[in-house]
Amino acid sequence: MSIDTLKIRRIGIDTYHENVAYLNRECSIYRAEGFQALSKIQISINGTRLLAVLNVVDDDAIVQPGELGLSLQAFNYLNASEGTLATVDHAEAPKSMDAVRRKINGERLDQADFDDISHDIVETRYSKMEMAAFLVATGQNNLDRDELLYLTRSMLNSGERMDWHEPLVADKHCIGGIPGNRTSMLVVPIVAAHGMLIPKTSSRAITSPSGTADTMEILSKVNLTPDQMSDIVRQERGCLVWGGTAKLAPVDDILIAVERPLGIDSQGQMVASILSKKLAAGSTHLIIDIPVGPTAKVRHMRQALALRKLFEFVGDRLNIHLEVMITDGRQPIGLGIGPVLEVRDVMQVLNNDPEAPADLRQKSLQLAGRIIEFDPDVRGGQGYAIARDILESGRACAKMKNIIKAQGANEIDLQPGKLSYPVCADRDGVVTHIDNFQTAKIARIAGAPMDKKAGVDLFKKLGDKVTKGEALFQIYAEFPADFKFATKLAQQNSGYSIGEKEQILQPLIAF
Repeated sequence: MSIDTLKIRRIGIDTYHENVAYLNRECSIYRAEGFQALSKIQISINGTRLLAVLNVVDDDAIVQPGELGLSLQAFNYLNASEGTLATVDHAEAPKSMDAVRRKINGERLDQADFDDISHDIVETRYSKMEMAAFLVATGQNNLDRDELLYLTRSMLNSGERMDWHEPLVADKHCIGGIPGNRTSMLVVPIVAAHGMLIPKTSSRAITSPSGTADTMEILSKVNLTPDQMSDIVRQERGCLVWGGTAKLAPVDDILIAVERPLGIDSQGQMVASILSKKLAAGSTHLIIDIPVGPTAKVRHMRQALALRKLFEFVGDRLNIHLEVMITDGRQPIGLGIGPVLEVRDVMQVLNNDPEAPADLRQKSLQLAGRIIEFDPDVRGGQGYAIARDILESGRACAKMKNIIKAQGANEIDLQPGKLSYPVCADRDGVVTHIDNFQTAKIARIAGAPMDKKAGVDLFKKLGDKVTKGEALFQIYAEFPADFKFATKLAQQNSGYSIGEKEQILQPLIAF
């Protein structure tokens, strides 16, 4: 073995979207090159190059002086056997960081700047710290609408694009912030049963107790390749898969991995994330759902209208037919919050169960109806009735079963977590307010979405009468530590307000 090479060793550590390398402090290359912990290094094996963040190790049991340890992601990327010789060198700092620094100083970036940043992120030239700097610099209202267009276009061009060779490819997306709200899992089978193409690529949760992909994963596989996804959509006219494995706008998935622990979800980045993913998935017609409420992501109508203009501006310039629906976001949609509980709600609606959540059913029909009206053979105003007929006839349920089978059905266990705790009303009255953020936080602390059976099951919604000591909702958890923290949080603040009926805020009218 040359003094300039090291044997690679697989280190069983999941570093989640970040390549990490491990060098022993006594390694001759480490001493000779003057590497520092957390610096970037370049690793080369047989012409394949990888950039990784360096961790320095003092334990020979982890990595020996003649070895180069690699995290799971880095090892899998290089696709080489343990013991293969690798060369290690200093990595050049990404040149696009100059643009990030300019943005931090308040300067305006152009298309080339965003293209360079996206390229360097996909090429793993950015550490998570550098990506966090980019996210903070472009967060909140720090992007004008042209910059937002540039960012969206650069994210779109960072990966593959699907072409379905059809004039109408439908999709829908909710901007989030409303617990439950699993409308996509109802809209897709309804629209697909109508015969329209609706390849739904969904994200996993960022700051919520579950994303559509997290919930759908209870029923079927969601980590599908583009070829698998294409075959399923051609066969069933629809799918519900995770967008990450399809390599569609991959820079978005990398940034989401940084946004999640930081709790960052700015409007500009949200618009770029949504539209880049939809365009990469080949969508031509899109419905955007913007819920508005006192504890939703969007809390005021003026904010919703401004966001709608941003979506329309970028959508028009990237040639996607886009319509925005502003909906009632005063409270969670459905009764379950967390993957297993949300699947229960969805299946109840699909099976026309009289116990199914009426609000989830109604909103899903409204969204599906608007999408069906994209069909040139459907008259305006007829979409809702067509969607309702597809649901009530059982065709939507049959279509969902076919999609589940095509994606690869999982063994289904809809029993919630074994640890449970009822949160009760402290007075008589009616439910006047439900805090979306607090109920979602309780569900997350309980373990959702990582623990599929964890979450919150709502028994009362706005306007419902309650008596003192009556259960408002039930917390479910799998592990004692999560259960303890979730129940303590709920005891401090349940997220529910009990009062008089006159105190309930009036609902918004969707349009």
